[in-house]
Amino acid sequence: MKKQRAFLKWAGGKYGLVEDIQRYLPEGRKLVEPFVGAGSVFLNTDYEHYLLADINPDLINLYNLLKENPQKYISESKRWFVAQNNRKEFYLSVRAEFNGTDDVMYRSLAFLYMNRFGFNGLCRYNKKGGFNVPFGSYKKPYFPEAELEFFADKAKKATFVCESYTDTFRRTRKGSVVYCDPPYAPLSTTANFTSYSGNGFTLDDQAALADVAEKAAKERHIPVLISNHDTTLTRRLYHGAELNVVKVKRTISRNGAGRNKVDELLALFRPSDHR
Repeated sequence: MKKQRAFLKWAGGKYGLVEDIQRYLPEGRKLVEPFVGAGSVFLNTDYEHYLLADINPDLINLYNLLKENPQKYISESKRWFVAQNNRKEFYLSVRAEFNGTDDVMYRSLAFLYMNRFGFNGLCRYNKKGGFNVPFGSYKKPYFPEAELEFFADKAKKATFVCESYTDTFRRTRKGSVVYCDPPYAPLSTTANFTSYSGNGFTLDDQAALADVAEKAAKERHIPVLISNHDTTLTRRLYHGAELNVVKVKRTISRNGAGRNKVDELLALFRPSDHR
């Protein structure tokens, strides 16, 4: 099966880990993802049904529009990808309009435009809920037409909901498999703490998620796979799970500082009746 790319650029996207995740994901009728993000795992697995959740309403609204009216969304969004829109002034005017409107279609089109024309494909909001990613200055941003079409087609098997992971766990039934890709734990509790808390997912949340996952497996017979950094903290949090270490390919860069990537942990909480 050809590996499918998500149509959104996404920090922490799982495209590079897809094969490892496939290897450890148990079988089931439905895959539930409480932190769907750009959807690489959804796009590269084959379940009968999917329940895909995220707390970002812009993301879920876009997915639902693309699912319900793919032709319209794709043709409308394509019109934004022209050279005259690749200017800082235009980008900032779209961003300002996006921040001032509740119109779902406009926000969904602007979201994809800003994802591709903004800096590094970041998705970031300020305290007041305003999108605040700066202009990216890329030569010719790519319009992900084939990726949008593939996503829209596969979305026929999916239900997209905007809710917290605890709500998603609550509505998950036996026969389903859960894959969690939470915002990653900091590599050291001190070094990264302030910036890290900014994503709203605290150390308490990391612990609460591990707890909910373990309970789902032990009490409700629902297997849960979680990915995270491999650290002392995450190993302690997931002590009730089967821990699999995924060696992340290290990118050696010329400036010596390098992108020194840390290994990833795939923690699988299996139902206790599993022999």
